[in-house]
Amino acid sequence: MVERENINYRAELLRKAIHLCSLSIPVIYFFISREAALAILIPIATGFLAVDLARYYHPPTAKLFYRYFGWMLRSHEVSGTRKRLNGATYVLFSATLSVLIFPKLITVTAFAILIMSDSAAALIGRRWGKRPLLSKSWEGSLAFFVSALLVVAVAPKYGLGWGEFAIGAAGALVGAVVELTSIHIDDNFSIPLSIGLVMWILYAVFYNGVPL
Repeated sequence: MVERENINYRAELLRKAIHLCSLSIPVIYFFISREAALAILIPIATGFLAVDLARYYHPPTAKLFYRYFGWMLRSHEVSGTRKRLNGATYVLFSATLSVLIFPKLITVTAFAILIMSDSAAALIGRRWGKRPLLSKSWEGSLAFFVSALLVVAVAPKYGLGWGEFAIGAAGALVGAVVELTSIHIDDNFSIPLSIGLVMWILYAVFYNGVPL
């Protein structure tokens, strides 16, 4: 059992190392226009979706897909009873929607929280999580929230004062709750969109009239 847990944790480490590569999305987006970001994201997201769907309906594609990427998938992503997209496809679609909907700096913050804090929650929760919290652990949720606060601290701001940190902290808290409670919706999709929405609303309430 211990050996099996070690194998599972090593696989999770490798999955999250690949997941961290997605941090390039908010970093690159910070330096380019919305139009340029969408010109990159939309074709890539469409391609990932096409392959993800083809694995369910085209056996040769499925054979190649599972041979090279099957080890990365979680059990619910390979279920024969319910067709689910894989996490990478959800990441790309949530990034595309975030860029479409939210102001740039909100998107950058929300998406950086997804990448960094979701990874922290999974790795710490799986290794050191002892106290159950719903289907996860207090330790994992705390790791998400604390790491999200660190992301907020270093993320680019509009220069509007300390209230921006409070808005980011509120987004971090919402992200932690969504990560904890997302069961039927992939959290790669729900986390950045929920954080972005909360931050956008709070900016509109407290900094009404300020162009974002």
